[in-house]
Amino acid sequence: MSDPNAPRDQNQPGPVPASYQQPAPQQAAYAQPGPQHPAATQPGYMQPGYTQPVYAAPPRGLSVASLVIGLVSFFLGFTVVLPLVGAILGFVGLRREPAGRGMAIAGIWINGLILVFGVILGIVVVLAVLGVIGAVTIPLLGEVASPAVPA
Repeated sequence: MSDPNAPRDQNQPGPVPASYQQPAPQQAAYAQPGPQHPAATQPGYMQPGYTQPVYAAPPRGLSVASLVIGLVSFFLGFTVVLPLVGAILGFVGLRREPAGRGMAIAGIWINGLILVFGVILGIVVVLAVLGVIGAVTIPLLGEVASPAVPA
């Protein structure tokens, strides 16, 4: 140990005077506070929570199905069976699901237009095939000459 009264080197720190020292921090003991209210000590006591009521979404399944079937029929070219199913679902959804009224109406329109287009296309194809075969004379097209058969 070194003597505090001995001459010291300029580069080494000396003892710190007592007036510059900070007191050691005092840490208080952490204790659990006792019960403040007698109801808090009762077993099984719980305060009721406040929650928002949960409401079920209004049904729209048939209306959505009608609209989706109409769009799929339009983009993939289904012209008879699928639009018929979509139109039926649209009418049922219109009657049963007031929340999906707009989608049901759109589904009915899209499916109805595709059905009309499909029926017109079917009639044109049938008439064209029958006219080419020569089994029927189409009055709108005039006389269709039968292909000549070489003898």
